[in-house]
Amino acid sequence: MSAAELIVCESLVRIYQSGPIEVQALQGLDLAVNSGEMIAVVGASGSGKSTLLSILAGIDAPTAGSARVGEWDLLSMSRADRVRYRRHTVGFVRQQTASNLVPYLTAEQMVDLPMTAARTPKAVRRKRGAELLRMLGIADCAGRRPGQLSGGQQQRVAIAAALANEPRVLFADEPTGELDTATSAEVFGALRDVNRELGVTVVVVTHDAAVSGQVERTVAIRDGRTSSEVLRRTATAADGGTHVIAEEYAVMDRAGRIQVPRDYREALALTRRVRLALEPDHVTIRPDA
Repeated sequence: MSAAELIVCESLVRIYQSGPIEVQALQGLDLAVNSGEMIAVVGASGSGKSTLLSILAGIDAPTAGSARVGEWDLLSMSRADRVRYRRHTVGFVRQQTASNLVPYLTAEQMVDLPMTAARTPKAVRRKRGAELLRMLGIADCAGRRPGQLSGGQQQRVAIAAALANEPRVLFADEPTGELDTATSAEVFGALRDVNRELGVTVVVVTHDAAVSGQVERTVAIRDGRTSSEVLRRTATAADGGTHVIAEEYAVMDRAGRIQVPRDYREALALTRRVRLALEPDHVTIRPDA
């Protein structure tokens, strides 16, 4: 890991046993995320993106490969280590609001709960909880229970609770999946505020193009491996106006493998074997025929 890298996965594998059948959810995935970065992870259903998030959040354990978050090696953690890791290093927000909140606790009590488990002094808990609710725009909801909150307010309470113990990373699995467009924008804006104002590294799994298009880096997963990345930057035109430039890159793993997009393969009839040629400044791929 370099000094800037907070999350590093190398050749990460996760195999599930379903009766006599083995399901390979991750098949040698590589990923690096810098400290303070905010990225979106996208992919079709079954591509492995939610499995990746569960592993990084300490909910699931990898089968093989390497996965590190800060000083934590996710393959060698004991049960006690995993509890400390989930309590202090990472926060997690699920898509279903019912899975994030306790129905009989108020917003203030929900944010207080993780700090109570961590034995944080009461005065510190009260101050931290009030600050988080205020920053996320729900200070007026402190005394309300989930049934008295809108879907967007519930997710912002969930974000506040996930941040209660000052984690270094916040993971969000489809946090806007059950929300309408306007409310989704509000919740995603709250995640951007958390990233910018608190310096928390944010990793969001989403299928919503409107969400993934608002971050500087989008990582696509296909068939259990990272397949491509889109990097975005803001450019200034001659008239002084600004616009976003998005560039897509194929991802090469440590074994030199890249995934050629399906439409490229179909357009050139690329099948099992292809011809490679090394040119002075690029490599060409041609059909076997």
